[in-house]
Amino acid sequence: METYTLIVTEKPDAAKRIAHALDIRGKPEFLTNSGVPYFVAQRDRKLVVVPALGHLYTIVQEQGKRNYYPVFDFKWTPRHLAERKAQSIRSWVETFSMLSKNADSFISACDYDVEGSLIGYCILKYACGNKEGLAKRMKFSTLMKDELEQAYEEPMPHLDFAFIESGKTRHELDWLYGINLSRALTFSAQLWSGKYSTLSTGRVQGPTLQFLAAREKEIQSFVPTPYWEISANADVFGSLVEAYYEKSRIETKTEADEIVRACVGKTGEAVEVHVKQVHQKPPVPFDVGTLQREAYNLFGYTPRRTLTIVQRLYLDALISYPRTSSQKLPPIIGYRKILSSLKRQAGYTRLASKLLEKTELKPRQGPKDDPAHPAIYPTGKLPEKRLGPAEKRVWDLIVRRFMAVFGEDALKETQKVRLNVNDYVFFLRGRRILEEGWLKFYKPYVRAQEVVLPPIKQGDIIQLKQVIREDKFTAPPPRYNPSSLLKQMEELGIGTKATRADIIQTLYNRGYVKDQRITVTELGLDVVDVLCRYAPDVVSAQLTKELEEKMEQIQNGKMKRETVLAQVMEQLKPQLEQFKENQANIGEVLTKATNKEQTQQRILGKCPNCNTGDLTIIYSRTTKKRFVGCSNYFKGLCSTSFPLPQRGTAKPAKNVCKLCGWPQVVVWLKGRKPWNLCFNPDCSVNSKRRKKP
Repeated sequence: METYTLIVTEKPDAAKRIAHALDIRGKPEFLTNSGVPYFVAQRDRKLVVVPALGHLYTIVQEQGKRNYYPVFDFKWTPRHLAERKAQSIRSWVETFSMLSKNADSFISACDYDVEGSLIGYCILKYACGNKEGLAKRMKFSTLMKDELEQAYEEPMPHLDFAFIESGKTRHELDWLYGINLSRALTFSAQLWSGKYSTLSTGRVQGPTLQFLAAREKEIQSFVPTPYWEISANADVFGSLVEAYYEKSRIETKTEADEIVRACVGKTGEAVEVHVKQVHQKPPVPFDVGTLQREAYNLFGYTPRRTLTIVQRLYLDALISYPRTSSQKLPPIIGYRKILSSLKRQAGYTRLASKLLEKTELKPRQGPKDDPAHPAIYPTGKLPEKRLGPAEKRVWDLIVRRFMAVFGEDALKETQKVRLNVNDYVFFLRGRRILEEGWLKFYKPYVRAQEVVLPPIKQGDIIQLKQVIREDKFTAPPPRYNPSSLLKQMEELGIGTKATRADIIQTLYNRGYVKDQRITVTELGLDVVDVLCRYAPDVVSAQLTKELEEKMEQIQNGKMKRETVLAQVMEQLKPQLEQFKENQANIGEVLTKATNKEQTQQRILGKCPNCNTGDLTIIYSRTTKKRFVGCSNYFKGLCSTSFPLPQRGTAKPAKNVCKLCGWPQVVVWLKGRKPWNLCFNPDCSVNSKRRKKP
């Protein structure tokens, strides 16, 4: 039988693009095996391009029961043997095993990063029968045809084993932390309550929750103090302009009232006029973190959602590989070629043409670098299909950011006028753009509001028409949102560019945090308190950062994986023993916190009948049905209750009914969009629903 080269890819879409790029006719044969797609291409020889579904292998406990800790023995195994919901993985593993038998050469064409390298390695080692030592490595940053052809013609002679060792270490450390600490939490609660409820923490999850909890406690214990602000409306040659008092905060009301009394209706002299021109440099190219933060600030997309969107854009070959920490664009990507291609898109024609008129294209580079990939940039390829609204927005953001980095400095003028009013000082401030520079390329996403002052000279007399005193209170430190939390994790050096978004989502999924302005729940606070008391190293951001640095050293060949694993096991053992010694106390705290959190999650709002109890989603042990009832029912004070749909998921809605003001329930049924249900029988919404045939 004819032999061939087996090419391992990470996802089906990537396999399709690679096969079409490498086939000499651009029409590879599409085949399936037990529902698993793969491609046969012809080039210098026969190529069989097979996709994975991300990680096909995971880590499990090597032996022993699953209801104890500590556990330090583990092995790598196919996911379908470890996870009930991953049974379809069996077909993918078997397909790789079958197709590897007649292959005489192997290439990993998974994403060139730690995760992609590990995915390819596991498939070649376990599914293909120890072929990891024979395989070559394709390295590319986009799924464009010319780059894929070059990556195939000039492969790395062997797998990137430094990446692989680092990736294995990360997964094994995460498993050791996660399995042991999550079991310690879960079993402690189960032993005390007799009920099973999943509680988890991990190497990165713990420190992230810890500094969120520290901020939560700071906010809850904050005592606001009053202060006052003074502003004024100044008549400047017939135009009203806002003036600001020189002190941003006034400590006493008496002083504030004195300023208002002394200045209202009075005239002042412009004693100083400062006009300054400021050059604002272009932004730097996007790395994944800055892109996630920008997408959140502009569109409200969570970091995880942005990562999902850019992954789709990458697989459509519209952008370069997104999971990069680089802020640099090397000339090798072909600036002019990309701009010339973007010029064909109607919305970018004028802007791209403007840049192409330059004799030299020199982007502004950021300080951060990534040896694997450049910053995120558009490939120049235009969409072959209609993009969804989210994909269109993010692609447009990436395109405009790419063009903006080649722009000239923006030139802005600031004006500051010092106004002396009855021996009190006010300031007038103006700003305007003299030259747009890079702003014209990034304009939809630039928040630059101009305040143009009339021409004011030193000695001019200006009247304060109105002087305003505002009563204020000091505010607690701001809550994190997913964007600022991501930035904090980057600054602390915990997690990676590929995992931080998932860690944030896990905190939401576990019920440890809630809302976009992140609030730590009582369950989250109690979990942190337990960890701080019995396993303080687990929530130490510094120790987590040191582990990240050790994994970088593994990647650079300066440390051994086995050394790091041994160190971590020695650190975990005494902390897990302390957990075991205090299981009863820990279990009581966690059970009470879990029960309270579950109750809070079922509360809809105040009962509209008695106004003292809370309307709650209640599950009847007798009828096995759910309904909405007042918490005062069990005290014999209120008998309010309403039926609920018995199918699907029902949870409290965030908003009250717009028509009657009652609390609402949001209901999900499989295959249908969720809807808000007002259970007030007298509400006009329900009247209309009943009248429908």
